[in-house]
Amino acid sequence: MLERRRRAEAALTSVVATCYLLGVSTRRMDKLVQSLGITGLSRSQVSVMAKDLDAQVDDFRTRPLDASPYTFLAADALMMKVREGGRVVKVAVMVATAVNADGYREVLGVQVASAESGAGWLTFFRDLVARGLSGVKLVTSDAHAGLVEAIGATLPGASWQRCRTHYAANLMSVCPKSSWPAVKTMLHSVYDQVDQEAVQAQFDKLLDAVETKLPDVHAHLDAARADVLAFATFPKGLWRQVWSNNPNERLKRDPQTHRRRGHLPRPHQCDPPSRGRPGRATRRMG
Repeated sequence: MLERRRRAEAALTSVVATCYLLGVSTRRMDKLVQSLGITGLSRSQVSVMAKDLDAQVDDFRTRPLDASPYTFLAADALMMKVREGGRVVKVAVMVATAVNADGYREVLGVQVASAESGAGWLTFFRDLVARGLSGVKLVTSDAHAGLVEAIGATLPGASWQRCRTHYAANLMSVCPKSSWPAVKTMLHSVYDQVDQEAVQAQFDKLLDAVETKLPDVHAHLDAARADVLAFATFPKGLWRQVWSNNPNERLKRDPQTHRRRGHLPRPHQCDPPSRGRPGRATRRMG
């Protein structure tokens, strides 16, 4: 009997927590629990549960980042509508995910700002560093100027990888529509190479192919070269995990800790392999 009651309370807490996160008012929540056949739950009890959830969320957002080093980090912002002062307004939800020392993907921080700005990103990253963020060797993100500057200011030892998906969209904006299929195919071929030297050589071929007929595309590619190809300095087995922040697109829809082994590389797999012989990390990934 006692065990059944505990299970019922756990299920109730889960229902209340989910409704709270979805923005359901306590009045509507009262009707919901009644429709589920749950009795004896007052609005004041719902409010107490919600406050307890607030405390848990605050503990999560301010916890020490002691599972360092966090070798690979991805950052992105999501525009969301929230209720504030009786009004519905848009806010920027900044999310940072990384790989911890145990090789798990982990949401390091979630912070809300009125807009995605350099000041907001700088405050966000300073908070992460103050909480213990360290050992970052590569940060993957889009090319938001404020975000890139915040990375450089707070993580001076880290390389920056411009997300290949976001970059393709940026490049398409300066490319004639009729030429985009061919340019896109050539750009994808750069990522399909077997090693860093081949990547650089294929990028040179892409530049040569567009230099005369598509000068704007050539200038765009040439300016972004170092940032788009930062992934190539790491072992090939890790490229797919670090050249885009698309995994972050899924995480930010559900901002909680995700611990899925193998989705992103382990920290010790970040060192480039020596020439002439595959590095230890490459052999493991193979």
